[in-house]
Amino acid sequence: MRIAMFQPDIAGNVGTVLRLGACLGVGVDLIEPMGFPWSDRALARAGMDYAAQASVVRHVDWEAFRTQVPRRLVLLTTRGAVPLPQARFEADDTLLLGSEGSGVPEEVHAAADLAVFIPMRPAMRSLNVAVAGAMVLGEVLRQTASWPKAHAPEFR
Repeated sequence: MRIAMFQPDIAGNVGTVLRLGACLGVGVDLIEPMGFPWSDRALARAGMDYAAQASVVRHVDWEAFRTQVPRRLVLLTTRGAVPLPQARFEADDTLLLGSEGSGVPEEVHAAADLAVFIPMRPAMRSLNVAVAGAMVLGEVLRQTASWPKAHAPEFR
């Protein structure tokens, strides 16, 4: 299981997805260009101390990503054909999140093996991309029985 971000615009969303990946043991792919400068300092600010624990692969562009990640591609999109409650996932899927400002281009839509949308109330446009990714990832982990072994967190 992997979660990919297509040309993300907002460092905070990348940080949230990195934290999600680190906590749940899911690899993260970042498809460039990104809408902000990538640096250890910016990454640390966005991903807190979790960023260093995330398994991250940066791809120079869409073509490089498709060459390096040949898994089944599940696009999360408001233009999806399958509502999340009806979607069936596989343990080696790659979940793809679109750019916050523009989603993904038509060629990326066409490359998706499955296009999933999250049902929402009428007149609502979309969820935050990191929130949507977390919701769908939770369902994928449930369906594939891939949640990390549970433990009680230590509180200080």
